[in-house]
Amino acid sequence: MSDASKLPVLEIHDMTVAYHRKPVLWNIDLKIERPSLVGILGPNGAGKSTLVKAILGLVPLVSGQVTVLGRPVGQARRLIGYVPQRESVDWEFPVSVLDVVLMGTYGRLGWFRRPGRNDRTWARECLARVGIAELAGRQIGQLSGGQQQRTFLARALAQRAEIYFMDEPMAGVDAATERVIFQLLAELREDGKTVLVVHHDLRTVPAYFDQVALLNMRLVASGATESTFTKENLQKTYGGRLSVLETAGEALAARERI
Repeated sequence: MSDASKLPVLEIHDMTVAYHRKPVLWNIDLKIERPSLVGILGPNGAGKSTLVKAILGLVPLVSGQVTVLGRPVGQARRLIGYVPQRESVDWEFPVSVLDVVLMGTYGRLGWFRRPGRNDRTWARECLARVGIAELAGRQIGQLSGGQQQRTFLARALAQRAEIYFMDEPMAGVDAATERVIFQLLAELREDGKTVLVVHHDLRTVPAYFDQVALLNMRLVASGATESTFTKENLQKTYGGRLSVLETAGEALAARERI
């Protein structure tokens, strides 16, 4: 076993984040020690997207530190893939689907080298993997919501990362796209990758994720789905909202039937 394989994939220690001096995340400690699919769950306003952005260095920390495979995030950029929320993207920007996916190769090429034939072949393979190879020449603003999400998944694949962060990749997509995304996540895990996903549909959690992190400004609980995704922990996370607990009950019952 190599030294790198013994390191935590992701380690967060004492993370606090504030907007305009108002804390939105408090004293987060989280460690992911092996390749897995990790669901980040919590109510609206719990800080789920902020957690991802803070890990990536997109928002400043008041305190704390983050390492990826033992390295500070700034030294581990090439190991990280990111799929943002669709709402944060300018879909009117005049760029093709293939060009978006090629952006995923820039981290390894550097900004002063243009993608070559091999990079374009790889980008097309990534598009094929998410099922939209025929859309390579389409302008991104002409895509459906599901096609847009698949494009950004392909861009993340093109990065050849070790750890991926996905901010609600299944929000607002059709059932076919959701199946493609889930299959891709499972394949990434089988390839030894780690994927952290901000997710909102509690009914699908037991089927999708190996581990969960339950968040409501603080980390309520984290660990294996079977031991952490419980009614008690969900009640602490969501404040005992009836609809949430009923949804959790459906998911737990479904898990028991599997």
